[in-house]
Amino acid sequence: MERYQQADSEATQELVDRLSPMLLRFLAGPMQTRDQAEDMLQDCWMRIHRARHTYRPGAPLLPWVFAIARHTRVDAYRKRSQIARRELVSEDLEATGAASVEPPETDHADLWKLVQELPQSQQDVVKMLKVAGLSLEETARATGSTVGSVKQKAHRAYRRLRELLAAQGFSR
Repeated sequence: MERYQQADSEATQELVDRLSPMLLRFLAGPMQTRDQAEDMLQDCWMRIHRARHTYRPGAPLLPWVFAIARHTRVDAYRKRSQIARRELVSEDLEATGAASVEPPETDHADLWKLVQELPQSQQDVVKMLKVAGLSLEETARATGSTVGSVKQKAHRAYRRLRELLAAQGFSR
């Protein structure tokens, strides 16, 4: 990262090659298309580039990068939600009669769709720990919380996922 901060193009390519697969897995989810995830990845790299001066040499890189990725994903979700709300409102205004907008069908057998039912903070922790493979300490730094808080969120998320899976007929 220090070489990247000094505008070393070879270091830039190494960093992108090493981190992009992890970031793409983190940014992608069941609600995003591949194109949306790749757009978020590109936005994430732009944010990393703009914020590169804030990285402290010697500090762990992954928590810093994943904090930026988490903010990128949240911002993209908010933007898509605003667009979807505007589209729904305009469709309702154009509709003649009492046609209601039905939520899309969801397949609760898919684990990642169950993860989407968790609060956003628990989703982030599960994805960082299980998908990105970050340690508890790295996840705590990336989320701006303590290791104890990460453990608690992970425990609650896993317990809730077990409940959701049991409700779907899955057992240990």
